[in-house]
Order: sequence, then C-alpha cells, then structure tokens
Amino acid sequence: MVFKDYYKILELDSNKVTTEQIRQAYREQAKKYHPDVVGRNEFSEERFKDINEAYKVLSNVNTRKKYDRMWNMHIGRRKNLGNKSEKESFSGEVMKMFFGTKNSEISDNKISRGKESIRGEDVETKIDISLYEAFYGMEKKISLRAVNGKMKTFTVKIPAGIRDGEKIRLLGQGKSGENGGKNGDLFVKIHLDGGKSFKLKGNDIYTNIFLSPSEAALGARVEVPTIEESISLLVPQGIQSGERITIPNKGYKDGLGGRGNLIAEVKIMVPKNMSQEERELYSKLSKLSKFKPREIYG
Repeated sequence: MVFKDYYKILELDSNKVTTEQIRQAYREQAKKYHPDVVGRNEFSEERFKDINEAYKVLSNVNTRKKYDRMWNMHIGRRKNLGNKSEKESFSGEVMKMFFGTKNSEISDNKISRGKESIRGEDVETKIDISLYEAFYGMEKKISLRAVNGKMKTFTVKIPAGIRDGEKIRLLGQGKSGENGGKNGDLFVKIHLDGGKSFKLKGNDIYTNIFLSPSEAALGARVEVPTIEESISLLVPQGIQSGERITIPNKGYKDGLGGRGNLIAEVKIMVPKNMSQEERELYSKLSKLSKFKPREIYG
C-alpha cells in the first residue's frame, strides 16, 4: 500500500499549517487541476480526486489529527508502489477509517461536479456612534469597499441601549462563497463615543460641572446637560474641585429596564483674563479673607 501525502498533494511543505492555509491551498489546486482547465483525461481526474480527498481529511479537525499521526509514521519511509488498485485500496481504507465509508461513496457527486462548495469569509468593521444615538437606537448607513473595489452601502439597525463593543451581524453580507457556498457575514462592532460632554463607565455617565470661584464658594444653581435634556442642579456652597454630584437614573440603560446614574464632577475654573475692576476685587478679597488652604490641606 502507498501512503498518500495529503499535504504534498495540496503543495504544502509540511503539516505545520493552519486551517485557512489548507483551505487556500485547496482552492489553488482545485482551480489548477480542474477538468475544465486541463481536460478530462485520466490523470486530471485522478489528481482531482486526490485533491478533494486531501481537503476532506485535512479540513476537519478530528480527521486531521488522526491523519497527522499516520503522516508522522509514514512520510519518511514511504514506498513508491505504482499499482493503481493498491493506491485506491489504501485510499479507501483511510477514508473508511475517518468517515466510516469508502471514498467513492462519499465524494462521487462532488467529484462529478468538479468542485466543493466553500463558505465565504466573514468581514468585520467598526463604527463610532454617539451616546445619544445608542441610547435611543437608530438606523445608520455605512459604506465599505467590496472585493471588486466598488463601494457598497449597508443599513445597520442599532438597537436602543446597545453596549460599547457589541457586534451587529448582517447575514450574508461578507465575502462571497465559492462553488455555490453561502456568503460570509458582516460584523459591525460598535464604539460608543461620548464626545466632549460625556464618558460612559458601565451604566453610569460622567460629565463635568465648570464653576467659577465665587459659584463654588457661595453655591449656585447651574444647568447640567443629560442625554435627554438639561437639568437645573443646586450646587452647595463651599464645594471643592474634584467633588462629584450624583444624579440618579439619568445614566445609560442597564438592559433591565432601569438606568445608571449621571455623575457630575466639579471643576473650579480661575479666569485668565480679568478686568481692572476684577483684579481690584480679587486683591481686596485676598486681603480680607482668612482662608489659608495650604495650612488646612497641606
């Protein structure tokens, strides 16, 4: 009996290859030795049978493991027997061991057609959407360059409350299948962009409240933006820069019908450009004030 080197049949140098490399090698060999290309003679038919047989075994993880054990035992001391019937007998036994039937029973129909259907590859892309768009849901059109170089437009339905990093699957919109195989899918990965105003952490939305020194010292009522609207918030007197105010149920959707919180962080801003009158007032305040922050917090 002759041991068939399926890796060599697919013109692979060794068995240290990935499934994708095996699939690519099969495609190249199937095109190269297809009966319509080289003519329907005995050599091309036999060669094509070997190619299909090799791919059938190596493309399956379990049968490939079994074959690799045999490959490691036989490849270095293979006998060059030229008897066709012995080759076919050994081939049949190998296929029977892997699949429980004869090679001819498995692939007669596929060989007669000359090609095996191959599913197209999946494609993944990423799009940025605002928190507002993600919160309410929307339809968004995206344009991608197809394999033929032309731009193709897709409509992506984004559900309300989608999470950052989630993927939306568009069935059959990936790369085309071969020989009647199904198309791959298009996966659209969502990245939520809070812009300058918001930052999402879990279900909570973070924003900033910018206060003047007098507002922080005396307290003030300020407008704070949320996803839906602006709300009036009372800032207590004496609030410090870096302190946070939590507004319940104004955050992002939690997927259970509730919402997280809106957390506003205080940032006290000092004017860079002042009028002469403002300078005089600040100078007068510094002389009157007994507040010594370095002595208290230093």
